[in-house]
Amino acid sequence: MSFHSTAAQLATTLAAEGGEHGGNHASLSPYLTGGGALFVLLLLLWVTTRFNRDR
Repeated sequence: MSFHSTAAQLATTLAAEGGEHGGNHASLSPYLTGGGALFVLLLLLWVTTRFNRDR
């Protein structure tokens, strides 16, 4: 088997299995995940601006 045919077979298998579950985990809220990511990025921005006082 070549790499291409193996990758195509794996993608087909994963796509067939992914359709059963819908692709979302029951305990993950998209709003909570996005809000957490936004909070972390804003915190990193704030920390970066606090240490960059040479301007």
